[in-house]
Amino acid sequence: MRYAFIETQRFEFSVRAMCRMLMVHFSGLAAWLKEPLSQRAREEVRQTEMIQQAWADSGKVYGYRKLTDDLRDAGETCSENRVARLASIAGIAAQIGYKRRPGRYGGKPAVVADTTLDRQFEVDAPDRVWVTDITYIRTHEGWSYLAVVIDLFSRRVVGWSMQSRMTTELALQALLAAVWRRKPKQKVMIHSDQGSQFTGGEWQSFLGKHNLVASMSRRGNYHDNAVAESFFQLSKRERIRRRTYLTRDAARHDVFDDIEMFYNPTRKHINNGMLSPVDYQIKQREMNEASV
Repeated sequence: MRYAFIETQRFEFSVRAMCRMLMVHFSGLAAWLKEPLSQRAREEVRQTEMIQQAWADSGKVYGYRKLTDDLRDAGETCSENRVARLASIAGIAAQIGYKRRPGRYGGKPAVVADTTLDRQFEVDAPDRVWVTDITYIRTHEGWSYLAVVIDLFSRRVVGWSMQSRMTTELALQALLAAVWRRKPKQKVMIHSDQGSQFTGGEWQSFLGKHNLVASMSRRGNYHDNAVAESFFQLSKRERIRRRTYLTRDAARHDVFDDIEMFYNPTRKHINNGMLSPVDYQIKQREMNEASV
C-alpha cells in the first residue's frame, strides 16, 4: 500500500523523500512499479483518494471514525481499521490538543448554585438544559474572549459572544443571544462553572427574569462542565490553533464561520449518531411529528 501511495503522489513530491519518510527502499519501489497493480491495491488507492477528499471537505479536521462514516455515506464498504490505516499512510493524523491558559483561579464566588446537572449530559428534548463557559483566543491585538451557550440535546451552539474582556457582560450577551434565538417556552437549566461572570447579581437577575435556573460545577472540577470544555478543545484543535489572527475582528469573523457555517450545520457529532447538531434536531423533530 505504501508503494501505491507513493505512485499516486509522485508528481507532487520527491519520490526518494517519500521513500525515506515511509521507510521503504527505492529499489523495492522500482521493482513494484514494473508489476501491474493488484485489484486490492487499486481499490486501496481509490479509497485513499476518497479519504483525502473527505478530509479536505471537512476542513482537514475529521479523524478516521468520521471519515469512515463519510465513505459509508458515499456507498463504500469499509471498516474503521482500514480507513485508519489508509489515512495514516496518507499522512492524515490526529492533532495536538490545546492547553488551558495559565493563571490564577482563586477567590470566593458571590452566589453559588447547586450542581443540579450532576454530569447528566444526555437530554431527551431541546431547550431543557444549556451549558455555558468562556475561553480565550490569542490575537496580535491581545486576548479575545469567547462565551458560548450549548444545548445539551443536540450539542448545538445556541448563543455566543466575543469581547476583549472577560466580564459578566460577555457571558450575558451569549445567554441573551440564546434566549432570543430559541425563545424557550419552558424553564431551562443553565449550567456554568463558579466564575465571577456567573455568580454575580447581574447574572442571577437575568436568570430570574427569563425563566432560567442555575446549576454550577463544583469548585475547580472541569468534568462537571465537560461538554462545554470539550467544545472549546475541539474548536481550538481543529480551527483556532491552526490560524494566526492579526486582529480581534478577524478572530470574531473566523469564529462566526466555524460555529454558524460549519459546526452547527455540518460537523458530524458522535453523540448525534454522526449527524450535525442542526440535522440531529431536524431528524428528531420529524420523528416526533411522525409518531403523533
